[in-house]
Amino acid sequence: MDNGKELGPIAAYDLIVIGAGSGGVAASRRAAAHGARVLIAEADRVGGTCVIRGCVPKKLMMYAASHGQLLREAAGYGWVGMAGRFEMERWADAKAREITRLEGLYRGMLADAGVDLVNGRARLLGPGQVEVAGRTLRSERVLIATGGSPAQDALPGLDLAMTSNEVLDLREVPSTLLVVGGGYIAVEFASILAALGAQVTLAFRDALPLRGFDHDLRKRLAHALTERGITLAGGVGLDALTHTAERFELQRADGSVLGAQAVLNATGRRPNTAGLGLEQAGVDIDERGAITVDIDSRTTVQGIWAIGDVTNRVNLTPVAIAEGRAFADSEFAHHAVRVDHRTVASAVFTEPPIATVGLTETDAARLGPVDVYESDFRPMRTAFVGSQARSYMKLVVDGLSDVVLGIHMIGTDAPEIVQSLAVAMTCGATKRDFDRTLAVHPTAAEEFVLMREPTRRHGKPPQGPAGTAPS
Repeated sequence: MDNGKELGPIAAYDLIVIGAGSGGVAASRRAAAHGARVLIAEADRVGGTCVIRGCVPKKLMMYAASHGQLLREAAGYGWVGMAGRFEMERWADAKAREITRLEGLYRGMLADAGVDLVNGRARLLGPGQVEVAGRTLRSERVLIATGGSPAQDALPGLDLAMTSNEVLDLREVPSTLLVVGGGYIAVEFASILAALGAQVTLAFRDALPLRGFDHDLRKRLAHALTERGITLAGGVGLDALTHTAERFELQRADGSVLGAQAVLNATGRRPNTAGLGLEQAGVDIDERGAITVDIDSRTTVQGIWAIGDVTNRVNLTPVAIAEGRAFADSEFAHHAVRVDHRTVASAVFTEPPIATVGLTETDAARLGPVDVYESDFRPMRTAFVGSQARSYMKLVVDGLSDVVLGIHMIGTDAPEIVQSLAVAMTCGATKRDFDRTLAVHPTAAEEFVLMREPTRRHGKPPQGPAGTAPS
């Protein structure tokens, strides 16, 4: 164990956590702060998907890609001699050092909190009993926080492709890259690798990428990806992936074939539930392998909870952290806390980036009258150097109560802007609140408080100039 403590053949704890990712670490530290004796078991590196092979290294790669665009823009601002060449090996070495540093911080946080850490694969023996690293451990409470991993069964041969795990360990940029999938992982890496110099093709079944996002964001992202040289191969079923000595080939349902030097499988993720002993313990899982839980993260077995991606509720790191802390507060501080999964902001780190919180226009319109406010413009920074890139913002507003139901943006700084606006939306802000907020000028974010007239309405009769129905 990392903190030097020794376990006997049978050890008892107030809480055993399986999985030292963001959610598991947050729950462990919070429970320990409430006075619980806690052990956390991890079969891999401490930090989980987000820190080791997900959000953090992905965004570091995104930063690397964005610097190329900044160098090109610099010439338009009077800078000379700014040409450069990207060397992925240098980035990969720097990324590895940073991830090692962050893992050390996570291990240190656990040790400082008094949480015992065991490196090993854990398995439920039954309610209140866990086997890990050859030892049997006991606890009245077991929390499963094992996250998810890339799915490889969407079509035959997909196991030949690299996943989001391996792409972050690349030491050279492939000359041609085929990305299979149309979700946020697919479009993020397509955007990033294209900016780093790969010729990218994005293959997906739907007509547009990012199914489930607001339709106007999806349309604008598709246009932006195409403008950046990415080939969109959508609207056709995908049959099988094969590999020859020269290249990978993706067979499509219409008989066409897409080829590339490298392939990234970005067809989704699956909960990490295999080998946990869930069946022996009586813990129910659904058809996708996710652990079934209630609003308080309780499984179908007393004394066993689950949080994060392994439950397949809202698969985002901040949600897992919030669920972990809510569990610890409820169980060890006797202060009932629940996580509201209805209003969760999210971002897609493409170029340009997307951010969104709340209902899409389509979903809101199904519930009742809706007013839609929009702004579409060329940002000052890029317009100055002749770029045709645009930013787009949308507010979806309840047509009866004036409450803002959805906030959506694609454009520079979208994640930072929408994160701040998510606070207002969580507090129940109305369109009137936006209207009486003074703008910070000149900024892109001010557009959100300058939208005065709706561009369209759903579920309302047309109105005359004085607000009365036209004759």
